[in-house]
Amino acid sequence: MEITSKTPLRAVALVCTLSPSPAPSSSQLLAEQTMAALAEHGVTGKTIRIADHDVKSGVAIDMGHGDAWPGIRDTILGSDILILSTPVWLGHPSSVAQRVMERLNAELGESDDEGRMLTYGKVAAVCVVGNEDGAHKVSADLFQGLGDTGFSLAPNAVTYWVGESMQRTDYQDLDKTPEKTAATTRTLAANTAHLARQLKAAPYPPSS
Repeated sequence: MEITSKTPLRAVALVCTLSPSPAPSSSQLLAEQTMAALAEHGVTGKTIRIADHDVKSGVAIDMGHGDAWPGIRDTILGSDILILSTPVWLGHPSSVAQRVMERLNAELGESDDEGRMLTYGKVAAVCVVGNEDGAHKVSADLFQGLGDTGFSLAPNAVTYWVGESMQRTDYQDLDKTPEKTAATTRTLAANTAHLARQLKAAPYPPSS
């Protein structure tokens, strides 16, 4: 198949709020805004709120009876783009985001017939929200883990909003999305979709 600028792409956004649905979530909101921005570049997909599913702790592909991760993993492997959306808690990604990264660790032991990790060729990006400092620290932590587990990152692969320190305003409480955040989300979407199409057209070489 010839890969062009109009080639459809699939994305999945994993929302790593601590709160299950239907609780409101700033992480969910920013993930949905990012998916909408990706849609402008021919990307379709869905969001999955991890707290709504029984994702068991561990570092295996399947942790046994009732584990929801294998189904979520199938969605990731069937997508071209992975978005991780997390709040900042005590300066770090949420514990839910950390659990996702621990489950992705299992991909280190999986490869195709040419020795490449199954996540090679997939592009990741990050959304961060909070009312404390830490967006750069959180994105750096997640970038490291995503790179280690085989995902590629485009330039400016993070969008974020952090409120005034020690205050109670959440992203979802704002009357409108700040233009700086909206612009950053648009850049993330454009660069991520572009890189995903480049990698579909020119896959990474076989691993030695």
